[in-house]
Amino acid sequence: RGLDPFLGVFTGFLAYYLHENHPRTGRRDDDKLMELLRWKYRKYQEKRRE
Repeated sequence: RGLDPFLGVFTGFLAYYLHENHPRTGRRDDDKLMELLRWKYRKYQEKRRE
């Protein structure tokens, strides 16, 4: 009962990792989550400078 949440989180991270990096289902480099976060951060920095 105590390990169930940890197993769920681990399974979620593993599924996300495989979804992003598996050769058959993997995304292009510009469609990955890290690139989206970088883009959002750049927009935030530009807006902050104004």
